[in-house]
Amino acid sequence: MSPIVLLSFIVSYFAVLLSISFFTSKNSGSNSAFFLANRNSTWWLVSFGMIGTALSGVTYISVPGKVGAITGDQFSYFQFILGNAAGFVIIAVVLLPIYYKLRLTSIYSFIEETLGTWSYKTAAGIFLISRTIGSAFRFYLVILVLQKFIFNYYGVPFILTALICLILIWAYTFKGGLNTIIITDSLQTFFLVLAVFLSIYFICRSLHYGAFKAITSIADSRYSKIFFFRNFSTSRFHFAKQFLGGIFITIAMVGLDQDLMQKNLSCRNIREAQKNMFTFVGVFVVINLFFLGVGALLYQYAARYGVTVTKTDYLYPTIALNYLGTLPAIIFMLGLTAATFATTDSALTALTTSFCIDFLNFSKRTGQSEKSMVRIRHGVHLLFSGLILLAVILFNLLNNEAVVSAIFKVASYTYGPLLGLYAFGLFVRRRRVIDRLVPVVCIVSPLFCIYLSGASKYLLGGYVFDNELIIVNGLMTFLLLFLFSKKLR
Repeated sequence: MSPIVLLSFIVSYFAVLLSISFFTSKNSGSNSAFFLANRNSTWWLVSFGMIGTALSGVTYISVPGKVGAITGDQFSYFQFILGNAAGFVIIAVVLLPIYYKLRLTSIYSFIEETLGTWSYKTAAGIFLISRTIGSAFRFYLVILVLQKFIFNYYGVPFILTALICLILIWAYTFKGGLNTIIITDSLQTFFLVLAVFLSIYFICRSLHYGAFKAITSIADSRYSKIFFFRNFSTSRFHFAKQFLGGIFITIAMVGLDQDLMQKNLSCRNIREAQKNMFTFVGVFVVINLFFLGVGALLYQYAARYGVTVTKTDYLYPTIALNYLGTLPAIIFMLGLTAATFATTDSALTALTTSFCIDFLNFSKRTGQSEKSMVRIRHGVHLLFSGLILLAVILFNLLNNEAVVSAIFKVASYTYGPLLGLYAFGLFVRRRRVIDRLVPVVCIVSPLFCIYLSGASKYLLGGYVFDNELIIVNGLMTFLLLFLFSKKLR
């Protein structure tokens, strides 16, 4: 890709996003519009836009790459996706009615009503820390790809690339908030889906495959095994581990996470929010299946034309940017950019909302003007933009993939206690937790699970944990909460 083509693409893409922001934020400068789009969002638009948020840039490049990994992943990821789908249904049926009944802006307000202030602040704090690290990690990995395959050629330093991208995200989200995000994410989802289908077309064209030949070649390839039922103890790909892990990870990292739930709460009523979720589930499953198909085709292409990469994450960008031609390269960049920014802009809005509601108590303030609180919100939005940038810079300075991945893994463990907190609040009625001990419980449980993840082979006769470890995390949190609670008289 020449500098002129790349520059034109980036300028045009962000010009569109900034234009949308200009029009959608004209009459939506209020906090109500920023946080929940005045609870007036169109359900099908929310549903479509959530695809882009749920599928990060990491998913865009990692899922296809893992299909042919030496670890033998193949299509095992689809088992996890089926678990995700079941988790989304549980969220729609169980959690959304509760959130709508209480008319929540921040979903962590539920914890305040059921468990207490310390528990509430702990739950919100878990989200802020985990989402900031998680968003920075995903943003960092995609910036690495952009840097490796494009910007290094033009002498642009990594920090400047990250800063420019984050400034652009901040520019189109700081005023319109969720009102803008719902529109821009829908557009970016369209670009993402378009990029997946066009990538399949260009790869098939290069392989001289028609539609039927492509389907049969994927089905007959050594990459297409979906279900794994052998070696439950030692295989991390076993169906039960992937499916159950998918369910509980979805409940914790979506249903108990302000980011995606904020979009659901912006719908007009519970029925529209549930229609949104059910529609989203169907599209989400199909799109992920296509991602896996892209992976199988990429490995067939690599085998035929002798393409080699040092990391599976580099396979898709290497072939798209270096082998298929200018138009496929632009299409790939379009999809990668859309996936990255749809995830990061949404997270930035959710982080701002949670901090303003859960820690600055916007919903409880009286006597303070709306204009004053909007100024505070702008400052919070800028603060979290800076924190994400600092985290990205730190990841880059560490320059150690194992360490960076470990930081992200630790952050993901912190979602387990949210399962325990919400389960206790939902199902335990006649006991009152000792509120001030809850932060300790929510630290102990993830630390125990981090230890268990590394020691399970020795402690449990060779058992290897995968996604299902979040169930242990949530269960331990629940049991500790029960232990440190008192029976109501």
